[in-house]
Amino acid sequence: MTQGFEALNDQEFGILKDAIAWITLIIANADGKIDERETEWAQKLTKIRSYNNPSFLNAFYEEVGKEFSDTLDGLMKNLPEDKNEATAMLSGKLEQVNAILPCLDNTVAYELYHSYKSFAKHVAKASGGFLGMMSISTEESLLMELPMIEPISIDEEE
Repeated sequence: MTQGFEALNDQEFGILKDAIAWITLIIANADGKIDERETEWAQKLTKIRSYNNPSFLNAFYEEVGKEFSDTLDGLMKNLPEDKNEATAMLSGKLEQVNAILPCLDNTVAYELYHSYKSFAKHVAKASGGFLGMMSISTEESLLMELPMIEPISIDEEE
């Protein structure tokens, strides 16, 4: 098991990994149309994050990257066409993270939660806008805060 995630079983670890694809699609589909630039950037971002994070997240993103493309493609094929239905489905999937994060060491959970939010923001920015301005739509800005995932704060004792 990946360092920092030893307390999890394979299914729980799989959910945390799949959350990256779910985040990608909930943001990319926020306006009802999945922009290829967003999904391509998400793919690149998983590779970048495999070496540009706290060490335990490097290994996590390395694992995510191994199956990310296949996971994303499979999700896209089964995503409801209706934007609201797709958002509800992906939100429900992301809510599964809430039962798993507390099983991790608080520092790992905190860093992963904030990494998810940062990932969502980067995907939202990927579609550009006019000269890079106004690149995050209203729909994306509401979803990129990942309101379906309960916030993790750092324990004062750590």
